[in-house]
Amino acid sequence: MSRAWADLSVSAVVAGFVAVLVGYTSSVAIVFQAAQALGATPAQTASWMWALGLAMGVTCIGLSLRWRLPVLTAWSTPGAALLAATQGVSLAEATGAFVVCAVLITLAGATRAFERLMDRVPVAVAAALLAGVLTRFGLDAVGSVRTAPGLVLAMAAAFLAGRRWWPRYAVPGVLAAGVAVAALQGRLALQSVTWDWAVPVWTTPAFSLTSIVGVALPLFIVTMASQNLPGVAAQRAAGYRTPVSPVITTTGVVSLLLAPFGAYAINLAAITAAICMGREAHEDPSRRYMAAVMAGVFYTALGLAGGAVVGLLAAFPRELVAAVAGLALLGTIAGGLAAALADERHRDAAGLTFLVTLSGLSVAGIGSAFWGVVAGAVAMAVQHWRPARR
Repeated sequence: MSRAWADLSVSAVVAGFVAVLVGYTSSVAIVFQAAQALGATPAQTASWMWALGLAMGVTCIGLSLRWRLPVLTAWSTPGAALLAATQGVSLAEATGAFVVCAVLITLAGATRAFERLMDRVPVAVAAALLAGVLTRFGLDAVGSVRTAPGLVLAMAAAFLAGRRWWPRYAVPGVLAAGVAVAALQGRLALQSVTWDWAVPVWTTPAFSLTSIVGVALPLFIVTMASQNLPGVAAQRAAGYRTPVSPVITTTGVVSLLLAPFGAYAINLAAITAAICMGREAHEDPSRRYMAAVMAGVFYTALGLAGGAVVGLLAAFPRELVAAVAGLALLGTIAGGLAAALADERHRDAAGLTFLVTLSGLSVAGIGSAFWGVVAGAVAMAVQHWRPARR
């Protein structure tokens, strides 16, 4: 623990906060829609936020300190979208599906099946996948100039000045500038925040063939393909050889324990993890794990105060969040593209992976990250296949 205190820095604290800010504001509304679609009461919805925040907090802190690597977890956003579109399933049956999904995730990690699959993904494809996932946030930052030019341009100026004169604190400077400008413009709605502690509410799982086939299996597939796959790719593209199987197993076990309280699926993060793995978190890569630890602290705090989460995060203008995310990820996007295109032999495959991932394509409920890898793998196979010699 003494080493962790020695490795803690202001930049790590801010990177962890930005990761949580981006993670919550970008998808918390979908989680609430999912809970409401399943018939959850306000108390049960607050319990979902409690369980998800606690699950992400415990796994971020525990895994990052265990491996001294920036391991960031998140709730399954495509999983929440899938749940929000679910009809004819009670909350008890959905909770049973959460339990089944968690068991499947645990088995995928414990048997090393998922890790063996990831070992077959080439570095160029993994880097292109990461760049494709993150570029959308850079485009959103640029697009936000249309609706809040003064705010976003002030943040961009703070970023450029920070990268020139105090690179370790460029992102904290961007966040401070954004909050200051938003406050001057009267766009911080802090007065609407009500501070209420969340109370866990137990929902007894009910198991049915309909919920297992219609909810558990699709939830497992989209979580592994659209979340864990780019999450591992982000780790490897950043140069971290995180032990995949123990991490996936841990997320499955934690999801299983907290499923009756609303933790429908926890997985490795990709977008928010990139914030904690970049230079903005710390110049020394071996000390960036503290950014993920601090993200875990913020996740836990937000989970405990689940009743205030929506009001607190809604206090920040949408453009502020978009600009912070895009500017914080700029270096990682550039690094991913550089790694993806470095080897000319894999350039076509990497390009296809990048474009398909960036497109946002969704087929059969599975997001573009999975199909980007498929496109890259097909390109690799066609270009480098050699017939076996007799």
